[in-house]
Amino acid sequence: MPGTNLTREEARTRAALLAVDAYEIELDLSSARAGGTFRSTTVVRFTAAEPGASTFIDLVAPAVTEIVLNGRALPLENFADSRIALPDLAAENELRVVADCAYTNTGEGLHRFVDPADGETYLYTQFEVPDARRVFANFEQPDLKAAFAFTVTAPAGWVVVSNSPTPEPVGDGDTRVWTFEPTPRMSTYVTALIAGPYVGVFDSYDNGAQHVPFGVYCRPSLREHLDADAIFAVTRQGFDYFQEKFDFPYPFAKYDQLFVPEFNAGAMENAGAVTFRDQYVFRSKVTDASYEARAATILHELAHMWFGDLVTMEWWNDLWLNESFATFAEVVCQAEAPGSKWPHSWTTFANQMKTWAYRQDQLPSTHPIMAEINDLEDVQVNFDGITYAKGASVLKQLVAYVGQDAFFQGVRAYFKRHAWGNTRLADLLGALEEASGRDLRTWSKAWLETAGINVLRPELSVAADGTIESFAVLQEAPALPAGARGEAVLRPHRIAVGLYELVDGKLVRTDRIELDVDGERTDVPQLAGRKRPAVLLLNDDDLSYAKVRLDADSLAVVTAHLGDFADSLPRALCWASAWDMTRDGELATRDYLALALSGLQRESDIGVVQSVQRQVKLALELYADPAWRESGLQRWAAAAESALRAAPAGSDHQLAWARTLAGAARTDEQLALLAGLLDGTAEIDGLAVDTELRWSLLGRLVATGRADEAAIDAELARDNTSSGQEHAATCRAARPTAEAKAAAWASVVDSDTLTNYVQDAVIAGFQQPDQRELLAAYTEKYFASVKQVWETRSHEISQQIIGGLYPAYAVSQATLDATDAWLATADPAPALRRQVVEARAGVERALKAQAADR
Repeated sequence: MPGTNLTREEARTRAALLAVDAYEIELDLSSARAGGTFRSTTVVRFTAAEPGASTFIDLVAPAVTEIVLNGRALPLENFADSRIALPDLAAENELRVVADCAYTNTGEGLHRFVDPADGETYLYTQFEVPDARRVFANFEQPDLKAAFAFTVTAPAGWVVVSNSPTPEPVGDGDTRVWTFEPTPRMSTYVTALIAGPYVGVFDSYDNGAQHVPFGVYCRPSLREHLDADAIFAVTRQGFDYFQEKFDFPYPFAKYDQLFVPEFNAGAMENAGAVTFRDQYVFRSKVTDASYEARAATILHELAHMWFGDLVTMEWWNDLWLNESFATFAEVVCQAEAPGSKWPHSWTTFANQMKTWAYRQDQLPSTHPIMAEINDLEDVQVNFDGITYAKGASVLKQLVAYVGQDAFFQGVRAYFKRHAWGNTRLADLLGALEEASGRDLRTWSKAWLETAGINVLRPELSVAADGTIESFAVLQEAPALPAGARGEAVLRPHRIAVGLYELVDGKLVRTDRIELDVDGERTDVPQLAGRKRPAVLLLNDDDLSYAKVRLDADSLAVVTAHLGDFADSLPRALCWASAWDMTRDGELATRDYLALALSGLQRESDIGVVQSVQRQVKLALELYADPAWRESGLQRWAAAAESALRAAPAGSDHQLAWARTLAGAARTDEQLALLAGLLDGTAEIDGLAVDTELRWSLLGRLVATGRADEAAIDAELARDNTSSGQEHAATCRAARPTAEAKAAAWASVVDSDTLTNYVQDAVIAGFQQPDQRELLAAYTEKYFASVKQVWETRSHEISQQIIGGLYPAYAVSQATLDATDAWLATADPAPALRRQVVEARAGVERALKAQAADR
């Protein structure tokens, strides 16, 4: 529908015409326990630059019952195609819209969830990108900011949280009314409402005269697992660090963090009322990497209070101003803030976030960091590895280029100059240029406005006595993937070259040379005449964004000693390089497996361990020669069992290897071990077989036919929670029978009743790499269904199905041919085409990697 898909030109036209003052929004949620619809009343006051002109306001709702513009009732027929036509505007306008809006189960708009643990109903809003219009009529674009005053009627005994501090409710009987104070000026997409019998823990941030109330909320069924003190500690760390670096006090009246069910993203930066997926309330043992990831998310959303909420991009092409900066800020805060538990955060960033960016940047859908966003459908598929991870990587490069002091000086000026307003790229670059004295236009053209990734390779000659005769850094700009826009470019890079020697069994850095790389070849005369070290590492300290390769001698040393680097960051860089070489077909999957089995024995960083474990499994399933795949999988499973038994009792490494074995077990003996751990007849010292691990064990037993429907039902009886129901749905879809696959497919594709989380769980169970023969029949069904899914389901739901059910494990030319035939005949919308093309690229890459592994 064109009304749902707002274009950039429509937004520009509307922004030139209107200035919005304030919204008064009344929501009657007394029907929440029954579901269906709720009454939404919106009064919005705005001015028009051209009296007599026409415009429209956005609303996605089953029905509108009243439209009154400046005291004049408008025909209800003015509401069509998710818009309300507003003719003959005055200079100053007041619009009243009364509508029946719908609760959702998709995680968009006002999501409604019933907790099986207590039978209670829980609500929360999720509005980014364009879903505030599912709850109240509004001008849904980021540059039409306004003040928002919410009045909410909800069941007595509930908690209601919004952007402004929560008032005391009034009333008697079965309902109460909460009347919130108006917010500061903000964009529609960061307004929020969370309502239900949530429970909260409270504290505050106090710094001199500054007092900011804190709240942390979750469902009562998760309260025993809520470690609020740890969450408050990370939040205070962020308040201290960001206020000092930004020189701008936290801009809102309070700071609530709410862990809500069935949340599609990791979290959302609603001003003063941040929502998080409640999997961050850990109900079973997790490794330290999970706590680090949660802390990163907390800091990311807190940084958004400045980058995004206080100062907001004018249009979604500058989404990176929000997401890249928040990602960079989360990492630098963890790395530098006093008392941080994760000062190695750049290691995690290099091993996880940048790997995501490198993968995304090699897809046919690659795009500049500052992307061309023509409409809302464009931006909805643009929350990707380029917008988050590549953007943050480039900011790290910019900090190395201008210096951190100048960088933050520019950021401070940017906030002061544009507080409560909207900005473009030029506004930020201008502030940074003033602070640093550097012309950043050329830098911006190369890094922010072009797509693709560079490759840096060393070139050196070594004399017979072991001294370096010459050393140069070669830069390549591989052609962009077929279908990508633009041309590949060489870029200026600020990098370091690290020199490493083996000292007492450890690879230790003995020297570091920092330099600028530009063009195809950059000579490094500083290395001439030196003894050749054991390892020469380009982009040491991970200053730039580029794929890095090792020379042959360095690669041989790293292959034998990857786990022996004394510091975690160079290990992570070498792990990432090896993984990238595997994906590119430059390193055979069987050689990557050998490297992993050697290096993981000595890898201490649990985040790196878990990343490599995931990558090995993926490589074996997709990139291994099919004729050798089973041998590789058996070798990996045996290594996992051995590592599990050898790991220190109760350690993070023990838990990580237990989960790996739970996904990899193949032999009768290994599967018997899983069954014994599940029923208590087998034990491994120190391993707590708790709720989440039990489901992992059962999932593998079900997928291999060792456990049946009765076993799933029994486990669900032990854990009849929302998480338990999702795990049970995964297990049922994972059963190795044609009937199970047909039922799973029908529940996702032929029906639209599943909630977002249950649907995702079913898809995860359906796609079992060991069940390729059972899945073969669904390639044709996928292409017969995918366009209708796109046209009839919400964005989040359709994206789950389109990406999740693509025949990714059917690595063959036939799959590519079927995809190409569909692309040629289906005439898909651009956003749908992008998702299918990205999935196709995975199969194409896997075919090349399999050929290399042969």
